[in-house]
Formats: sequence, C-alpha cells, structure tokens
Amino acid sequence: MDSTNFAEKSELESAKASGSVPDPANPAVDPDEQYERVVDMIRTVYDPEIPVNVYEIGLIYSIDIDPSNVVSIRMTLTSPACPSAGTLPGEVEDKVRRLAGVREAHVELVWDPVWTPAMMSEAAKLQLGMF
Repeated sequence: MDSTNFAEKSELESAKASGSVPDPANPAVDPDEQYERVVDMIRTVYDPEIPVNVYEIGLIYSIDIDPSNVVSIRMTLTSPACPSAGTLPGEVEDKVRRLAGVREAHVELVWDPVWTPAMMSEAAKLQLGMF
C-alpha cells in the first residue's frame, strides 16, 4: 500500500470515529428525532413509589447524544436514601440502549442540584394532585 492510500484510509477512519462520516452499521438518525425517541423511552420508566414517570418527575437533568449516537444521561433520585437507587438508573440505561440507532447509553447518577418537587412537570403535579 502506498503512503497516499494509507493517509486517506487513516483520515477516513478518524472521521468515522468522530462521527462526521456516517457509519453503515449505525445508520444516521435525525438528532432531534433521536432525542425525542430517547425522552419517549425514558417516559416508560416509573419510580415505584410515585405513579409518574421519571422524566415528568424531573429526575432527568440532561440528555446528550454525540454524533456517533452515544447517549449520556445525568439523572438524580428523589433522595439519596431512595429504595430505587439500585434499579432506576440501570433501567433507564438499559431501555435507552435498546433504541434503534443508539450505539451506547450511560447514566450518571448525580445529587447536585438536589431534587425538589418544584422540578416536576405540570403534568406530574396534576397527576399527583399538587395544584
């Protein structure tokens, strides 16, 4: 192989790794559509103590999707002593990972800022009779 071909191949591999070139094994998905699909999937996860999904409760602080469709989620729980601490983050990660087009999913459990009921959506407050 001559040096030009090697250089071109290295550039292509580097571009694929950065997500700037579509990977046929991981088809391109519109970023806004993928974000909504991730949110919809997270809405299927419920805190067993509160009959509202974790997204509407306000436990999801951020969702980031990089160009290679790796999803990073920052979430919290209602309290550090939450009995679901061992299961909810894993359930969120597992469900998001199963979405078509998602290469990987990672959930980081954080405690700052501290969750308060003010973080709940209006729909969650209505469902719990908090208006």
